[in-house]
Amino acid sequence: MPHIPDQMSGMVLTGHGGLDCLEWREDLSVPQPEPGQVLIRVGAAAINNTDINTRTGWYSKSVRGDTAAAASEGYGGQTDADGAWSGALQFPRIQGADCCGVIVAVGGGVADSRIGERVLVRSMQVPKSAHAGLPLVTFGSEYDGGFAEYAVTYSEDALAVSSRLSDVELASFPCAYSTAEGMIQRCSLKAERVLITGASGGVGSAAIQLAKRRGAHVTAITSPEKAEELKGIGADETLGRNDALPEQSFDVVLDLVGGPKFPLLIDALKGGGRYAVAGAIAGPIVELDLRTLYLKDLSFFGCTKQDPRVFEDLVGYIERGEISPVVAKTFALKDMRKAQEAFLSKRYAGKIGLVVEEA
Repeated sequence: MPHIPDQMSGMVLTGHGGLDCLEWREDLSVPQPEPGQVLIRVGAAAINNTDINTRTGWYSKSVRGDTAAAASEGYGGQTDADGAWSGALQFPRIQGADCCGVIVAVGGGVADSRIGERVLVRSMQVPKSAHAGLPLVTFGSEYDGGFAEYAVTYSEDALAVSSRLSDVELASFPCAYSTAEGMIQRCSLKAERVLITGASGGVGSAAIQLAKRRGAHVTAITSPEKAEELKGIGADETLGRNDALPEQSFDVVLDLVGGPKFPLLIDALKGGGRYAVAGAIAGPIVELDLRTLYLKDLSFFGCTKQDPRVFEDLVGYIERGEISPVVAKTFALKDMRKAQEAFLSKRYAGKIGLVVEEA
């Protein structure tokens, strides 16, 4: 049996707000796995938009602007009542939707043979009895996640993975790639023409690869300086963020941006096209002409909850080498503030990884 200490280090979110709400602690109690759970020694994690949006409280209905507007400073307490996925968040909270590590202990009802397994944690989980009544549960939001040396999760949500990739490379997959795959499965993307917004981000770059593995022709919206990098991971062509969009040209739009250019995305769809959305970094409030929706026979898909098969499929893609990690930069977990600042700079394509160093 591996040695498990009583205390651990980790990054704690103390409340909704700015970067000063992230507090590095070295006296956190190591969690104990309850029946049906496993304890994971975390090797690496990664940063996602949802970590920052949860920190600031951007999910609150009171927020109408883009995700960058208060990403450094927060909203001054205005979002405390409903700032997380499922409403009010309990603090302190260890965030971290991405997690790669090794199972070091198990709770009741879990086979001891699981100890020693290298695993990825499912980010979007079916609510268990402890969270009954919540519409959804995300690892690192409704309960503590991967931004610490140890984390607990339910055995069914810790999937064994066999791969030569490093921990930080594997940790880049769970949240972003399952979000992208969830969008793709919901709208049944095939070998069609697809337009992807926010394509240089974690979910966008994942969507490029996942769409290509289904034979789609991918047009990615990005900044000119990132265009060649995105073509290198599979985009067939790119458009600048301010370029005109060709009308009636795409079977599917995978949107992570929203905001004022939303009507142009809808105009870019062919008749009978499908629009799938899982983010709104340019703003959640958009204008929709209902005549366009019904006269073009469009289908809209809001994508958050995921069928359990989405993550299971994703692990299979990883093990067969059908998708590749896109890790732009790596920081130590204790340098979380610097890592989030790098993420917010938008200079990088792909994910910002976090290495959890041995105590």
